[in-house]
Amino acid sequence: MSPKQQRGEATAAQVLDTALELYAAQGEAGLTLNAITSASGVSAGSIYHHFGSLQGVVLALAQSWLGRLLGEVAEALEQVTDARGGVCALTEAYLRFIQEHPDAARLMHSVTVDREAITNARQLRGAQEARLAPLAAWLHAHRESGELVALPLPVLESLILGPVTSIARRWLAVGDIDIEEAVRTVPHHIWRSVSP
Repeated sequence: MSPKQQRGEATAAQVLDTALELYAAQGEAGLTLNAITSASGVSAGSIYHHFGSLQGVVLALAQSWLGRLLGEVAEALEQVTDARGGVCALTEAYLRFIQEHPDAARLMHSVTVDREAITNARQLRGAQEARLAPLAAWLHAHRESGELVALPLPVLESLILGPVTSIARRWLAVGDIDIEEAVRTVPHHIWRSVSP
Protein backbone atom coordinates (compact mmCIF):
# COMPACT_ATOMS: atom_id res chain seq x y z
CA MET A 1 0.00 0.00 0.00
CA SER A 2 1.35 3.39 -0.99
CA PRO A 3 1.89 6.18 1.57
CA LYS A 4 -0.99 8.09 -0.06
CA GLN A 5 -3.32 5.11 0.40
CA GLN A 6 -2.17 4.73 4.01
CA ARG A 7 -2.93 8.41 4.69
CA GLY A 8 -6.34 7.99 3.04
CA GLU A 9 -7.17 4.99 5.22
CA ALA A 10 -5.97 6.80 8.34
CA THR A 11 -8.11 9.82 7.47
CA ALA A 12 -11.19 7.65 6.87
CA ALA A 13 -10.62 5.82 10.16
CA GLN A 14 -10.24 9.12 12.00
CA VAL A 15 -13.55 10.35 10.56
CA LEU A 16 -15.33 7.13 11.57
CA ASP A 17 -13.89 7.18 15.09
CA THR A 18 -14.94 10.80 15.52
CA ALA A 19 -18.41 10.11 14.13
CA LEU A 20 -18.95 7.31 16.65
CA GLU A 21 -17.79 9.53 19.52
CA LEU A 22 -20.20 12.26 18.43
CA TYR A 23 -23.02 9.76 18.03
CA ALA A 24 -22.34 8.34 21.49
CA ALA A 25 -22.38 11.78 23.06
CA GLN A 26 -25.22 13.44 21.16
CA GLY A 27 -27.11 10.85 19.10
CA GLU A 28 -27.92 11.37 15.45
CA ALA A 29 -28.48 15.09 16.01
CA GLY A 30 -24.78 15.40 16.87
CA LEU A 31 -23.66 13.86 13.60
CA THR A 32 -23.27 16.93 11.45
CA LEU A 33 -20.60 17.67 8.92
CA ASN A 34 -19.48 20.69 10.95
CA ALA A 35 -19.23 18.64 14.14
CA ILE A 36 -17.18 15.93 12.42
CA THR A 37 -14.81 18.38 10.77
CA SER A 38 -14.34 20.34 14.00
CA ALA A 39 -13.74 17.29 16.16
CA SER A 40 -11.60 15.33 13.69
CA GLY A 41 -9.67 18.12 12.01
CA VAL A 42 -10.51 16.53 8.65
CA SER A 43 -11.80 18.92 5.97
CA ALA A 44 -15.31 18.67 4.57
CA GLY A 45 -13.80 18.10 1.13
CA SER A 46 -11.84 15.12 2.40
CA ILE A 47 -14.96 13.68 4.06
CA TYR A 48 -16.88 14.02 0.78
CA HIS A 49 -13.95 12.46 -1.08
CA HIS A 50 -13.88 9.39 1.18
CA PHE A 51 -17.58 8.95 1.94
CA GLY A 52 -19.55 10.93 -0.63
CA SER A 53 -21.83 12.52 1.96
CA LEU A 54 -22.61 12.71 5.63
CA GLN A 55 -24.99 9.78 5.11
CA GLY A 56 -22.06 7.91 3.60
CA VAL A 57 -20.11 8.43 6.84
CA VAL A 58 -22.99 7.02 8.89
CA LEU A 59 -23.39 4.01 6.61
CA ALA A 60 -19.65 3.30 6.49
CA LEU A 61 -19.56 3.43 10.29
CA ALA A 62 -22.52 1.07 10.60
CA GLN A 63 -21.04 -1.29 7.99
CA SER A 64 -17.71 -1.33 9.78
CA TRP A 65 -19.28 -2.32 13.08
CA LEU A 66 -21.66 -4.78 11.43
CA GLY A 67 -18.62 -6.46 9.93
CA ARG A 68 -17.08 -6.77 13.38
CA LEU A 69 -20.30 -8.24 14.78
CA LEU A 70 -20.56 -10.76 11.95
CA GLY A 71 -16.91 -11.68 12.47
CA GLU A 72 -17.56 -12.46 16.13
CA VAL A 73 -20.66 -14.49 15.24
CA ALA A 74 -18.67 -16.49 12.67
CA GLU A 75 -15.92 -17.09 15.21
CA ALA A 76 -18.48 -18.32 17.75
CA LEU A 77 -19.96 -20.73 15.21
CA GLU A 78 -16.51 -22.17 14.51
CA GLN A 79 -16.22 -23.24 18.14
CA VAL A 80 -19.19 -25.66 18.02
CA THR A 81 -20.09 -28.62 15.85
CA ASP A 82 -23.81 -29.16 16.37
CA ALA A 83 -26.72 -26.96 15.30
CA ARG A 84 -28.16 -26.50 18.77
CA GLY A 85 -24.77 -25.42 20.11
CA GLY A 86 -24.48 -23.04 17.16
CA VAL A 87 -27.78 -21.35 18.00
CA CYS A 88 -26.55 -20.85 21.57
CA ALA A 89 -23.14 -19.60 20.44
CA LEU A 90 -24.62 -17.18 17.92
CA THR A 91 -27.12 -15.78 20.43
CA GLU A 92 -24.48 -15.28 23.08
CA ALA A 93 -21.95 -13.73 20.67
CA TYR A 94 -24.51 -11.26 19.34
CA LEU A 95 -25.81 -10.21 22.77
CA ARG A 96 -22.32 -9.95 24.28
CA PHE A 97 -21.27 -7.76 21.37
CA ILE A 98 -24.06 -5.25 21.99
CA GLN A 99 -23.23 -5.21 25.70
CA GLU A 100 -19.58 -4.47 24.97
CA HIS A 101 -20.23 -1.92 22.20
CA PRO A 102 -23.59 -0.27 22.98
CA ASP A 103 -22.93 2.96 21.08
CA ALA A 104 -21.93 1.20 17.88
CA ALA A 105 -24.78 -1.30 18.34
CA ARG A 106 -27.26 1.55 18.82
CA LEU A 107 -26.10 3.05 15.53
CA MET A 108 -26.27 -0.31 13.70
CA HIS A 109 -29.85 -0.77 14.91
CA SER A 110 -30.93 2.83 14.29
CA VAL A 111 -33.86 3.92 12.14
CA THR A 112 -31.46 5.72 9.80
CA VAL A 113 -29.42 2.59 9.15
CA ASP A 114 -32.59 0.47 8.88
CA ARG A 115 -33.99 2.83 6.26
CA GLU A 116 -30.77 2.60 4.25
CA ALA A 117 -30.70 -1.18 4.66
CA ILE A 118 -34.18 -1.43 3.18
CA THR A 119 -33.45 1.02 0.37
CA ASN A 120 -30.09 -0.52 -0.56
CA ALA A 121 -30.49 -4.06 0.76
CA ARG A 122 -28.71 -5.87 -2.08
CA GLN A 123 -25.78 -3.46 -2.14
CA LEU A 124 -25.31 -3.53 1.64
CA ARG A 125 -25.65 -7.29 1.81
CA GLY A 126 -23.12 -7.59 -1.00
CA ALA A 127 -20.70 -5.43 0.96
CA GLN A 128 -20.94 -7.86 3.89
CA GLU A 129 -21.04 -11.03 1.80
CA ALA A 130 -17.63 -12.25 2.97
CA ARG A 131 -18.72 -11.82 6.60
CA LEU A 132 -22.11 -13.47 5.95
CA ALA A 133 -20.61 -16.45 4.10
CA PRO A 134 -19.68 -18.42 7.27
CA LEU A 135 -23.22 -18.04 8.64
CA ALA A 136 -24.73 -19.09 5.31
CA ALA A 137 -22.37 -22.08 5.09
CA TRP A 138 -23.19 -23.08 8.68
CA LEU A 139 -26.94 -22.86 8.00
CA HIS A 140 -26.59 -24.81 4.76
CA ALA A 141 -24.48 -27.58 6.30
CA HIS A 142 -26.81 -28.11 9.25
CA ARG A 143 -29.93 -27.95 7.10
CA GLU A 144 -28.45 -30.53 4.72
CA SER A 145 -27.46 -32.79 7.63
CA GLY A 146 -31.04 -32.68 8.90
CA GLU A 147 -30.16 -30.82 12.11
CA LEU A 148 -32.14 -27.77 10.98
CA VAL A 149 -35.61 -27.75 9.49
CA ALA A 150 -35.71 -27.85 5.68
CA LEU A 151 -36.56 -24.22 5.04
CA PRO A 152 -34.95 -21.77 2.62
CA LEU A 153 -31.73 -20.34 4.03
CA PRO A 154 -33.07 -16.74 4.24
CA VAL A 155 -35.99 -18.02 6.33
CA LEU A 156 -33.68 -19.96 8.66
CA GLU A 157 -31.44 -16.92 9.02
CA SER A 158 -34.47 -14.78 9.89
CA LEU A 159 -35.80 -17.30 12.41
CA ILE A 160 -32.46 -17.34 14.21
CA LEU A 161 -31.33 -13.72 13.93
CA GLY A 162 -34.76 -12.08 14.10
CA PRO A 163 -35.38 -12.72 17.81
CA VAL A 164 -31.79 -11.90 18.75
CA THR A 165 -31.93 -8.61 16.84
CA SER A 166 -35.26 -7.71 18.47
CA ILE A 167 -33.86 -8.38 21.93
CA ALA A 168 -30.80 -6.28 21.13
CA ARG A 169 -32.95 -3.40 19.91
CA ARG A 170 -35.17 -3.48 22.98
CA TRP A 171 -32.21 -3.66 25.35
CA LEU A 172 -30.54 -0.75 23.56
CA ALA A 173 -33.69 1.39 23.37
CA VAL A 174 -35.59 0.57 26.57
CA GLY A 175 -33.18 -1.41 28.73
CA ASP A 176 -35.83 -3.63 30.27
CA ILE A 177 -34.32 -6.95 29.17
CA ASP A 178 -31.88 -8.94 31.27
CA ILE A 179 -29.21 -9.98 28.77
CA GLU A 180 -27.94 -12.81 30.99
CA GLU A 181 -31.42 -14.30 31.17
CA ALA A 182 -31.83 -13.87 27.42
CA VAL A 183 -28.55 -15.70 26.79
CA ARG A 184 -29.77 -18.56 29.00
CA THR A 185 -33.33 -18.88 27.69
CA VAL A 186 -33.69 -17.50 24.17
CA PRO A 187 -31.54 -20.10 22.35
CA HIS A 188 -33.90 -22.85 23.54
CA HIS A 189 -36.89 -21.06 22.02
CA ILE A 190 -35.05 -20.26 18.80
CA TRP A 191 -33.92 -23.89 18.62
CA ARG A 192 -37.55 -25.06 18.86
CA SER A 193 -38.40 -22.92 15.83
CA VAL A 194 -35.60 -24.30 13.63
CA SER A 195 -35.13 -27.89 14.79
CA PRO A 196 -36.65 -30.60 12.59
